[in-house]
Amino acid sequence: MATIQRPATTLKAFLNSECGNAEAAREALENVGFELVEVKPNEIESRLKEAIDGGTKRILVAGGDGTIATAAALVANTEIELAIVPGGTLNHFARDHNIPTDLAKAALVAAGEGTVTGADIGYVNDCAFLNTSSIGAYVTFVRDREQLQKRVGYTIASLVAFLKTLAQLRNFTVSLEVNGQKKTYRSTLVFIGVGERELKMPALGSRVKNGKRGLHVMIVRGRKRARLFSLALAAIAKGTKEAEHLPEFDDFVVDRCRIDLNWPIAVIGLDGELKRMTTPLDYRIERDALRLVVAPPEGDE
Repeated sequence: MATIQRPATTLKAFLNSECGNAEAAREALENVGFELVEVKPNEIESRLKEAIDGGTKRILVAGGDGTIATAAALVANTEIELAIVPGGTLNHFARDHNIPTDLAKAALVAAGEGTVTGADIGYVNDCAFLNTSSIGAYVTFVRDREQLQKRVGYTIASLVAFLKTLAQLRNFTVSLEVNGQKKTYRSTLVFIGVGERELKMPALGSRVKNGKRGLHVMIVRGRKRARLFSLALAAIAKGTKEAEHLPEFDDFVVDRCRIDLNWPIAVIGLDGELKRMTTPLDYRIERDALRLVVAPPEGDE
């Protein structure tokens, strides 16, 4: 059950200095009076471990979902509270968990105006993720976007990468084992979300409010259908209603599953970042593994 917390004092705020909204996050944290610690992405884990070893009761991180996932993996299944200031580009985790995307408000919640509640976390081969994991077409998209982003910016890079991915869709064989039953597919995209996801336009892929808990596994069947699926995603990104029907795909909400591929090492997407993983891929969910600081329910403020 959520509990009201008093304002924290002398709390360090660990800011990813390269996150999408670093400057605004820095200002918000300084205005609240946190001891600001700016770190580069490759230093975040080691600096957070130092704070944990020092006995901190609450970890505060400012950055995107990748930064938050790093912190979450360190404090999962402990008594340490996780507070976040969403300084990334999309901030899916904050939006899904009643954490303000307004940085000034998020800083106040992190300082002690929030409540502490349980939050689920996903794992694949013991690597944590908070929102989504993907295999196939989306991985190609992310790889191309990262290569282009430094030259043309996030939005244009995303569009070009999407069109390139759409033109180069490739099938692969995936075997999925759920509850002891195994199914084999030819697909270009497998998507796993923490928590139930919307299957209808225009909110396709978004987390269902008060939806089922577990891992929502979605498998697009066949290249042609995957192409239509990609077009549907594009329509969402453009804010249009061009795509009125979804392609056929299978989906399951489960606590764990195993995915076998035809290669020993796979590059998969985890919260928008790419990771190399050995196969098979063992996915599982840990319920209430995080003690997450969120905004209080309306009426409790």
